[in-house]
Amino acid sequence: MPKTVLTGVQATGTPHIGNLLGAIWPMIKWVNQADQAFVFIADLHGLNSMHDPKLLRQYTLEVAAVYMAMGLDLKRAAFFRQSDVPITAELATILTNVTPKGLMDRAHSYKDVVAKNLAAGHDADLGVNMGLYNYPILMTADILLYDVDVVPVGKDQKQHLEFARDIAGYFNNMYGDVFKLPIESIREDVGLIPGLDGRKMSKSYGNQIPIFDSAAELEKKIMKIATDSLLPEDKKNPDESVIYTIYREFATPEQTTAMRNKFLNGKIGYGDAKKELFAVMNEVLAPRREVFNELMSNPDRIMAALEQGATRARPIAEATIARVRKAVGL
Repeated sequence: MPKTVLTGVQATGTPHIGNLLGAIWPMIKWVNQADQAFVFIADLHGLNSMHDPKLLRQYTLEVAAVYMAMGLDLKRAAFFRQSDVPITAELATILTNVTPKGLMDRAHSYKDVVAKNLAAGHDADLGVNMGLYNYPILMTADILLYDVDVVPVGKDQKQHLEFARDIAGYFNNMYGDVFKLPIESIREDVGLIPGLDGRKMSKSYGNQIPIFDSAAELEKKIMKIATDSLLPEDKKNPDESVIYTIYREFATPEQTTAMRNKFLNGKIGYGDAKKELFAVMNEVLAPRREVFNELMSNPDRIMAALEQGATRARPIAEATIARVRKAVGL
């Protein structure tokens, strides 16, 4: 087990079930097993697309409250806002001087925007700011500041972790052995969590299930999950079902086996399966929903927790930047 792990979470929207299953729960598990952990809210990254300051602050509070309500151990993890460790921006600036432009040209986050622009007949760089273009460099600074061993990431972030290793390698080759090269950890058994329409659960698709919707709203959204036209008595493939894919993440092993058998043997219709999905999800989320709502009604508690985490993170970041400054001659 690695000694130190780190992850960042975007503050660009209300966290949904896909975030919970793909990032929040796996990271909480890492925190509970690691000797040292850093979990930060990537509000500087959020500035790439979030230009409403009130909304950015609101989402920051929501993200923090979700992690706290879901059981992140604040004694084991330094939980903080990225912007509360301003040395991050200094390191990112230094790293730009060893990072080839060609590497940034190959970043998926940039290439995807260019491809969409060209397909629409627009200029390739329409809407591209330098925050988006240099996103991998700032992410590299986030990682290298804390001498982390492992960074749990989703499959869509794997390239950025590879870039972080590349950039650290460029720096080390030029200035000596300054940075530790981290490795990624991808939870293969989760993959892409489907949304209400079967596509990847995403705010951009509008198919998400917010983690802490009210029970009534949760049930309403679950009942909207798209299904095929098979009858209750028809045999169904659970591995192709959005209902089952989400169900198994909240249910006990015994419940999961029972539901799988019902699908395979034509013993359940989609309506009843959705009702069972709501039951297991609400059982898990209801007590945490109360904690979340209590935190959101007391934002000072959230900010105090984040500041406490930043106080723990800063000395480690300062030690790293001191090595970097010495290496480059500053």
